[in-house]
Amino acid sequence: MTIDSAANRSAGSPSGGPTAFGPEKPKADNVRAENPPLHHPLLVAVTLVLVALNLRPALSSLAPVMGDVVRDAGLTSGQAGLLTTSPVLCLGLFGVIAPRLAQRFGTERMIFIMLLVLGGGIALRGIGTFTALFAGATLAGAGIGIIGVLLPAVVKRDFPRKISLMMGVYTMALCAGAAAAAGATVPLERGLGQWTGALAFWAVPAVLAALAWLPLTRGRQSEAGPGGTSVRGLWRNGLAWQITLFMGLQSALAYIVLGWMAPMLRDRGFDPTTAGLIVSGSVMVQVAAALVAPMLATRTPSQSLTAVSMLGCSLVGMVGCLYAPLWTIALWAVILGIGQGGAFAVALTLIVLRSPDSRIASHLSGMSQSVGYTLASAGPFAVGLLHGWSGDWHASTLLFVIVGLVAGVFGFLAGRPRQVRV
Repeated sequence: MTIDSAANRSAGSPSGGPTAFGPEKPKADNVRAENPPLHHPLLVAVTLVLVALNLRPALSSLAPVMGDVVRDAGLTSGQAGLLTTSPVLCLGLFGVIAPRLAQRFGTERMIFIMLLVLGGGIALRGIGTFTALFAGATLAGAGIGIIGVLLPAVVKRDFPRKISLMMGVYTMALCAGAAAAAGATVPLERGLGQWTGALAFWAVPAVLAALAWLPLTRGRQSEAGPGGTSVRGLWRNGLAWQITLFMGLQSALAYIVLGWMAPMLRDRGFDPTTAGLIVSGSVMVQVAAALVAPMLATRTPSQSLTAVSMLGCSLVGMVGCLYAPLWTIALWAVILGIGQGGAFAVALTLIVLRSPDSRIASHLSGMSQSVGYTLASAGPFAVGLLHGWSGDWHASTLLFVIVGLVAGVFGFLAGRPRQVRV
């Protein structure tokens, strides 16, 4: 495997990179149809957004009601930490097999099946026991992990001239789904009278997304495109590992916030509803940042500055939320949202930009998300351990800062204008 160190125009140069509107002008060899499109691009785009909206509620809906879950289900601190860690770990463990499953059964069919698995896992949480909660988290994590690996390859295959726009829209939908679940779960709990129903509710939009995606399963059986044949040497490639570690470390920061920000804010004196709304508001800011960041990043051949800047915002926002005066909390939540939404969007966009075709994009997506999310799962688990050991959030904040700084190093390296080639 070699790395093309020249500034690749399809990776964001003004004359050849993706733009937000109008036709883009990538090199001809980068925009050839790898598989003839079988469905109208608008249909694919709309259904892709519907799917993306369902890839975070299973993760963000638990934290706002965690106190009630721990009390009513009689959970230990270790079990509570396991519930926040296991779905993220499953994202990594199952994501690595996604390209092979897509090659065997077809990308569209696997996404449909995994949406049903995701819905089933979320519905299991309605039983309310630790066993059901853990099983549901495992199934949901498996579904999210496989779908999340396959969707960037779909963008690379079906939207080669609109990469920055589509990755922005895709990431925006991810953040919007997370925000909706973080903000609406406590009101749902109060309306339904129980947290079990509030958690299980998020199975409904997952099943609806599966029904919307179903028409796309017709036509392709299996494929050598996004599923791809084996890509040798990827796991020994330096650039691939830089992207992977950037993905994993910035994801660790994101899941620390999703899993523990609401309890942190409650310890600062906010009531559960307000804490959930602050987290939801921060995630809503991610929606706008996720849309804009890929477009900004692809205006120049290098995405290093954008990646580092977004991580800087994450660090400043997190520290502000935990230590600044309470009346300024909205400002720091906004800065945190800008940083986290932008960093995640840039990480996903780098997977696509650094891949010359959808076959490599699928395998690079599998590598970066499987290893990355496995690494990221240690973040919320470590925060739980540190909080239990220290009784406060100071050690957890230090961990957040250290992880953010290391992520910035790998974001700078991964953002350089190079491509992975086999």
